[in-house]
Amino acid sequence: YTRGTVTAFAPFDARADAEALRKAMKGIGTDEETVLTILATRNNAQRQEIASAFKTLFGRDLVDDLKSELTGKFETLMVSLMRPAYIFDAHALKHAIKGAGTNEKVLTEILASRTPAEVQNIKQVYQQEYEANLEDKITGETSGHFQRLLVVLLQANRDPDVGVDEALVEQDAQVLFRAGELKWGTDEEKFITILGTRSVSHLRRVFDKYMTISGFQIEETIDRETSGDLEKLLLAVVKCVRSVPAYFAETLYYSMKGAGTDDDTLIRVMVSRSEVDLLDIRREFRKNFAKSLYQMIQKDTSGDYRKALLLLCGGDDD
Repeated sequence: YTRGTVTAFAPFDARADAEALRKAMKGIGTDEETVLTILATRNNAQRQEIASAFKTLFGRDLVDDLKSELTGKFETLMVSLMRPAYIFDAHALKHAIKGAGTNEKVLTEILASRTPAEVQNIKQVYQQEYEANLEDKITGETSGHFQRLLVVLLQANRDPDVGVDEALVEQDAQVLFRAGELKWGTDEEKFITILGTRSVSHLRRVFDKYMTISGFQIEETIDRETSGDLEKLLLAVVKCVRSVPAYFAETLYYSMKGAGTDDDTLIRVMVSRSEVDLLDIRREFRKNFAKSLYQMIQKDTSGDYRKALLLLCGGDDD
């Protein structure tokens, strides 16, 4: 069961798709329309079959051909679609901590939004693909309370969602209140432990109880009491506890709002959620931003890149 916009294409013929892609990229000039129509309407498992058929038929690597025939954002999008989900996440994390400067935004987005099972898979794939320990790499590039919360999330030991203990809800809400609003300075560790380890349904109740006790939403307190990368990560965790689709709707909105587009974020979210919950993200987008995701992509992008993103988006909600 999935709330994705991209599902298994039928009738599917990997061999025919491979032949069509080869024809589209062979010789002078490339038929981009064929490339995007095939790759944006097949699910990832089917894309892997196409790549395998492509190699069998032509002795060529489909991803290498895409890289040599396409350019710019369109190339990035098509190549991203060819990566299986966990490899996609591991690759994004690798690039976020590679070279000079760390892309904290990517670390925040992926580690705040993935389920414990997904985080375990990402760590495993990272080890296999890059022969390196993801936690070691992240701790080498980050510091302070931001680093600590990332490490807690990387343990993927969030309590399972089995019933809510009201006494513990009350206790956690009081602890957070005392650690933030009631304290001169903030006890960040209490926020890190509670937000990083309690179950989702427990935390939702804690947020309600916190509002009752303090008169503030937990987000307002985090905003006032913390700053920088830690603040962004704590807020992302809270938003994902409340609703992962709403978190990604907001992420997409801000990737396109104002001057210039954050194409890396736009591509990352559209690709990684297209088979998971993009239908729900679209609904949240429409509800919270008074326009549809489809319209915003249409207005903010162009060319083959736009056509492919609109196919992934899977329809307009107006």
